[in-house]
Amino acid sequence: MSKQRKKIKKFSGLKVLIIAGISLVVVFAGYSAFISMIPTNRSLPVLGVPENTYLTAEHTSAGYVFASKSTTSGKKSLGASHVAPVIHLSKGQLASIHFINEDNTSKHNLNIDEFNVHTRDLGYFETQTSTFVADKVGTFKYYSTIHPEMTGTIVVE
Repeated sequence: MSKQRKKIKKFSGLKVLIIAGISLVVVFAGYSAFISMIPTNRSLPVLGVPENTYLTAEHTSAGYVFASKSTTSGKKSLGASHVAPVIHLSKGQLASIHFINEDNTSKHNLNIDEFNVHTRDLGYFETQTSTFVADKVGTFKYYSTIHPEMTGTIVVE
């Protein structure tokens, strides 16, 4: 009777490190995705597609202003702009404001106190997106703390 040896596959140290590294990347990506679904005025993630609004900070002959940009020409470029736009939302709607500083003379920020939206001070061509749930009915002001003349209105119906 011959003895048969069972082959046991062993993981080398390098394979263990590669598997551990891939696992950490997957866990970090999952955690980041989970955190990004939490609106600024909520503590739990909200699943859904937000209403996207694109606001820019610009310096015009009238001074510093918020301007809206539409994506009527598709995703490749932004179309027409409107100064101090009124943003209309429905109660309970998930909304994302994509704020872009297109002014090369100053930093700018965006604040909406009622929905806990406060961006950092953005330099030239920096951008920040804030997502929130429009959970209050009324007319609310958005503004810049750096340039008090920069204001706009959000109407939640």
